[in-house]
This record gives sequence, C-alpha cells and structure tokens, in this order.
Amino acid sequence: MRSVRRCSRTGCTNPAVATLTYAYADSTAVVGPLATYSEPHSYDLCEEHAMRLTVPRGWEVVRHGGEFAAPEPSVDDLTALAEAVREAGRVDRPVDRVDPIDPSMGAHRRGHLRVLPDPIED
Repeated sequence: MRSVRRCSRTGCTNPAVATLTYAYADSTAVVGPLATYSEPHSYDLCEEHAMRLTVPRGWEVVRHGGEFAAPEPSVDDLTALAEAVREAGRVDRPVDRVDPIDPSMGAHRRGHLRVLPDPIED
C-alpha cells in the first residue's frame, strides 16, 4: 500500500494534494494536481502551501483551476493491504531462524542483517 505523501515544505506534516514543478526556460512555476509518483525534480505541497506559493519577480505561476483533493486509496492499495494482513496472520508461515555465519566469531545472520557481538576490550 502506498504511504501518504507529505508536503515538501520544511516542518509541514500536512498531506500533499498538489505537485509543484518549475519550467526554468519559461520562468514559470506550475502547481497542478498531485502527481501519481513522487519525482526528484518536483515538490509535493499541501493545499495551504499550493495556494500561497509566490515566485520571484518576472516569474509566472500557473495553477490548476480546480480544487486540490487528497488522493483516495485505490482498489490496488486496499487489496495489497488485505493480502499483507492475511499473510501476517497465517499460522503456517515460515519463521525466520537465526543462522550462524561464523560460530567462532559469535556472529549470526537474520535475513540480510548480521548480529555481531560487542568487541572484547583488552
């Protein structure tokens, strides 16, 4: 299930409802509906920050004309959540066991992690 994306503004914990992208060649900031996926060169904004966005003098802001709305969970999200809960509740599910890597070192492996003993100080 996809997690709720948060506003990119520092200190803001509101859910994102809009995506901000810049068209540097045109000196334009574009604020539109929340993009399907988070992109590295765009910013997710809550409704308050999307509506209050200002740009430097000489730049233009293009805003989405409709209302910004938080994305609704899709059928895929709900199905993935139900399957994860069902899998976690299985009684016949294999349990991770601890496999020794090097018994003389006292190190053990659990999945992709290693448990190392504290170094002995002389």
